[in-house]
Amino acid sequence: MVSFCCPKYAAIFVFLAVFVFLLALFNMDVLEYIYVNRLLCKCLCHITLLTPCQFQHKVNSSYPLPKHHLQHRFFSFQPLSPEDALEERLLLDSIAWPETPSLSASLSLEQTTHPAHSRFTILPEKGGQQWHVGDQLEVMIKMYDFHGRPKKSGGDFLLARLHNRAFGAGVAGKVLDHLNGSYSAVFSLLWEGSAQVQVTLVHPSEAVTVLQRLTREQPDRVYFRSVFRSGSVSESTICNVFLRPTQQPLCNYTDLNTGEPWFCYKPKNLSCDARIDHSTGGINPKLKAKEDKLFKRGVNLKVSIKASGLTSVNVLPKMKEVKSSSVKSEPSGYYYKDAWRAIGDTTVSRFSTSSAISQCLKGKVVHLYGDSTVRQWFECLTAALPDLKEFDLHSSRQVGPFMALDYANNILVTFRCHSPPIRFTGVSAMALHSIANELDRVVGGINTVVVFGIWAHFSTFPTELYIRRLQNIRRAVVRLLDRAPGTLVVIRTANPKAMTRFVALTMSDWYAMQLDKVLRAMFKGLNVHLVDAWEMVLAHHLPHDLHPPPPIIKNMINVLLSYICPQKRS
Repeated sequence: MVSFCCPKYAAIFVFLAVFVFLLALFNMDVLEYIYVNRLLCKCLCHITLLTPCQFQHKVNSSYPLPKHHLQHRFFSFQPLSPEDALEERLLLDSIAWPETPSLSASLSLEQTTHPAHSRFTILPEKGGQQWHVGDQLEVMIKMYDFHGRPKKSGGDFLLARLHNRAFGAGVAGKVLDHLNGSYSAVFSLLWEGSAQVQVTLVHPSEAVTVLQRLTREQPDRVYFRSVFRSGSVSESTICNVFLRPTQQPLCNYTDLNTGEPWFCYKPKNLSCDARIDHSTGGINPKLKAKEDKLFKRGVNLKVSIKASGLTSVNVLPKMKEVKSSSVKSEPSGYYYKDAWRAIGDTTVSRFSTSSAISQCLKGKVVHLYGDSTVRQWFECLTAALPDLKEFDLHSSRQVGPFMALDYANNILVTFRCHSPPIRFTGVSAMALHSIANELDRVVGGINTVVVFGIWAHFSTFPTELYIRRLQNIRRAVVRLLDRAPGTLVVIRTANPKAMTRFVALTMSDWYAMQLDKVLRAMFKGLNVHLVDAWEMVLAHHLPHDLHPPPPIIKNMINVLLSYICPQKRS
């Protein structure tokens, strides 16, 4: 039996192992790269007496990724289990978008969808022109091009809502694509009186095709930077989920527990261990000829469609027997008198005073994880509770982490941002914590509330990256609920936002909608609760915003508190 303690054999083994590694690296699929790297790391660490992190940096500092990986896909992932791989494929199939013509040389802008020529029509109620609370209102939408000719294919991205500004009422509609240039919008009628229809074209189908191409060909159009420092020497390099191959070696910061990938180009004069921070580097989307015209504000980017005929209906009191409909809109809730009312088992209470909020949170620990849309909740709670004092952790107001304590009522609220890709500036490298890893550190119990929201910063990347991140978080949620079943887990969904050309190319509502569908599907059936930010923003009369305005945030906090302190049913 050969002893690897012998230097002679150890040297031979190291040579063979490195040879096998290089051979595998240049012939395997991208998905296998990290897996082989880890196996090699584990093997060689025992021989060279390096720690896993030290060897990981040394290996990836020596060998840049081969160029052929660029031809497969832009990302290096661990292989999935058969179950996770099947789920990923089914999720991708479930959000597949209708095939639409690309803006090729033979297709002019005049042939694309034009909202100014398009129209919606309220369809008459079966059996008459009367609508009642509980009925379904259906609207037919016909899309036309710039010449006023009817479109023959689907794929346009539309949003619809029903509202009454005087009543402070609103509800999101469900849009159905008939794949022939026509669409249906279906609404639940939930209040008496006038209800006005609003239909918005977010993107023509051709613009969605461009967004898909950008993700496929330029997933690194949002890039990041890290500063490396040792003594008086400081360098900055570009970082991302995947870096295009160059002669410059890489530093591999892939999470050893979750497998979530992250890389930086290695600085010339410093080691990978000298990385001190993380920041957004810039955004550089590249459009082809003509494509820029598909993202014009006021022309074809989030523009309202006019009605052909009536724009509103009068809703009468509920009848004893509600008429059936083949297609139903099933919203999670609606606004009435500017207050969100959930549809289902949850009754949303109004926590209108600081004493009501503190009484609900008394004795609770609330952990918030995610992006700036979750940070809004931390800011709302600390503003609403004068006795909830924030500790000065000397962290920036954008990044955190934050911690606030109400000592008298035994309330602790914390916030921590999720790990890369996150478009924050000046995040300490030590503060980049995976949500899944953080959840594994939560003891949990009936007095613990865990909230997370993670979506906006994944918009420019292939959906597979988001699916794998959520799979890790879901596994951590399951582990948390197994060891502490009384823990309350709440998820904040994505939401629509104000749209400019820049936002459309990097954080489009279409991207957000796709990610939102994935999130809902992945956590369906688990003992978790959703705050439906998508519908709460879409149904409200205030303009869409990545960071919803205070009235909407207040309603979201009311939903959260109603989960924490459910109203007892009589």
